[in-house]
Amino acid sequence: MARGAVKLEALRIPKPLRGFASEAELFDLVLDGDRVASVAPSARQASARGIVLSACVDAHAHIDKNYTVQEVGAAQGNLFAAIERMNGHRAGWTAESLRPRMERALEDAWRSGTRALRTHLDWVQPEAPVSLAVFESLREAWRGRVELQFVSLTPLDLFADAEAGERIAREVARAGGALGAFVYRNEALLPKLDRVFELAHKHGLSLDFHVDEGLDADASGLRAIAQLVRARGFAGRVVCGHACSLSVQDDAVAHETLALCAGAGLHLVALPTTNLYLQGAWDRTPVPRGITRIREAAARGLRACLATDNVQDAFYPYGSYDLVETFGLGVQVAHLAPALDWIDSITLAPARALGLAWDGRIAAGCPADLVVLAATDEHELIDPRGRRRSVIRAGRILEHTA
Repeated sequence: MARGAVKLEALRIPKPLRGFASEAELFDLVLDGDRVASVAPSARQASARGIVLSACVDAHAHIDKNYTVQEVGAAQGNLFAAIERMNGHRAGWTAESLRPRMERALEDAWRSGTRALRTHLDWVQPEAPVSLAVFESLREAWRGRVELQFVSLTPLDLFADAEAGERIAREVARAGGALGAFVYRNEALLPKLDRVFELAHKHGLSLDFHVDEGLDADASGLRAIAQLVRARGFAGRVVCGHACSLSVQDDAVAHETLALCAGAGLHLVALPTTNLYLQGAWDRTPVPRGITRIREAAARGLRACLATDNVQDAFYPYGSYDLVETFGLGVQVAHLAPALDWIDSITLAPARALGLAWDGRIAAGCPADLVVLAATDEHELIDPRGRRRSVIRAGRILEHTA
C-alpha cells in the first residue's frame, strides 16, 4: 500500500454500484489521494463493518424556496395553495435574502454526502429571476465540493408567448442550465410542449419537466413528452419529475406510457416526501400514495431516481437534504426490496440523468467520493443508527458527518 494511502476494510458494496465482477460479500478499498486505488475481496474480516456507497446525487431540488415555511405556512396537501403562497413570498426575494437559505441547503447536502445537485429555480416572467445570479455565484463558490446544475421552472403556458420563450431559453443557455416547465393538464398541451422542444433544440439545451404532479387520471403530460422525445430525437436529454398521475391511471394506460418513456430514453424522478404530503385528501387517511410507478418503470428498464424536492417550505414543511433518509422513505412507500438493489436511485440513475462524468460505479480508479454507512445490511438502512455515516470527499473524511 502506498505511503499515505487509506484502507477501508470489510465493507459491503451494493451490487448495482460495483464496477467490477465479483461474488464476494465484503471488500477492502484502498484510497490514494482523490482516487480509489484498489478494490478487493476482504482478506481477513468475517463480518461487515458498514456499507459503502458512491457519494449521492440529488436530481431534483428547490434551493430557492427552502426554509420559508415559518413565513408562508404549510399548505397541507394543496399544491395550488402552496404555489400561490410561494408566488407571494417570491415577490420579496432579494439576493441578500436568498443566499443564506441557498447556502444552508448546500451545506446540508454536502455534509450528508451529496456530490451533485440539480435545483429548479422559479422563473415565472421572461426576465431572469434574482435567484439565477445567486445560483451562479454559489456554483462557482462550491465548485469541487457539490457540482451544481439548475433548471428554469416556468409555467408551460408562458411558452405560448414566442418572445417570452425565446428570452428564457437564451438566458438559460448563457448560464449553462436546462430548460424546464411545469406541465399539468394544460390547454393546447402538445403545441406548447413542442415549442419548448423547439427552443431546446435551437439553443442546445437539455430539458427537465415537472409533469402530472397530481392524482388526475386524465393527465397526459408524461405521455406527450415521451412522444415528442422520440419524434424530435431527444433521447437521453429529458428528465421528468413527479408523474404522480401515472399511479392512478388504469394499468394498461400506465404500462403503455412507461413503455413509451423507456423507449424514448427518458429519465424519471420520484419525489416521495413532497408528493406523499401533497397528494390525497386531508380530511381522512389518504389511500393513494402520491408516488409514481417506480417498480413498473424498472421492469421496462427505466430506473427511476429518488430526490429531495422541497425542504421546509409551503410544499413540504419538513425534511432535509439527506438523500439516504429520502431513500429510506422511498423504500417503505414503494416497497423497494431488497433495498440495496435500489440504491442506484440516489447514485447511478441520477448521475446519468444529470450527465455527470462519473456514473457512480465503485472500482479501481474511480473518484474517492464515498459515503460509508454504519448499517451492515439492508435491514439497518432505515434505522437512524444505521444511517450514521462517514462522508469521504477527494479521499478525505469530513470533520462532521450526519
